[in-house]
Amino acid sequence: MSMTKKRKLPLILQLLVGLAVAGVVFFVLAKAGGETVASRQEAAPAPEAAPSASDRPVIPLADAFPEKVPDGRGGNFTKVGAVTLKSCTEPDSVGPALANMIDAGKGCLGEHVALYKDGQNNQFNLAVFTMRDPQDTVTLVMRLGGNPTDYQVGAQAPPPGSGLKTLPPDSGMVQAFTGQGRSMVVGLAQWADGGTRDYQALVGRLDPLLKDVSNRVARHEQGS
Repeated sequence: MSMTKKRKLPLILQLLVGLAVAGVVFFVLAKAGGETVASRQEAAPAPEAAPSASDRPVIPLADAFPEKVPDGRGGNFTKVGAVTLKSCTEPDSVGPALANMIDAGKGCLGEHVALYKDGQNNQFNLAVFTMRDPQDTVTLVMRLGGNPTDYQVGAQAPPPGSGLKTLPPDSGMVQAFTGQGRSMVVGLAQWADGGTRDYQALVGRLDPLLKDVSNRVARHEQGS
């Protein structure tokens, strides 16, 4: 998948290589004797998808991604930018495997993406895919979460003036998935310098933001 195509959007998408953390199981990758190994820690299961009318509008962009979210450390995540994509399967926003899974289902109503930073300029990407059928959401979360080193969702290059670096493709990254009704929420996180270290700590940094956005999406899906 080529992630170099420039968009007429506030955010440019690029695929980065790093560590994956599944929404149902956490995988912490480390180098051991020159080989990559994964240690598995059981986590809470992804929320079950609840039935929802396929004609209900997707969550508004601003409702999914507030300007600030508490980071659980006395500070805030600050939104750098957000955009609604033209489709859920644009080749520079998702990988071919995810695009094929979406096409094989009953359809996708829309995809929102956003980029946040914390007080140390670590970068946090969020994507919300809203499917027509909540069962498709369950399938996506389970399949993507079951392939912890397969990167099918693009990270966003920071816009000018954000104070953030555009990180190189070999930067470390963690990712996590949750299912909320019809919607799959994907969270990606990277250290400010793109370092490949302390992945579990990076998971902890991502968690409050992913939970906040997931809760907002869940309330929308529940009609509350």
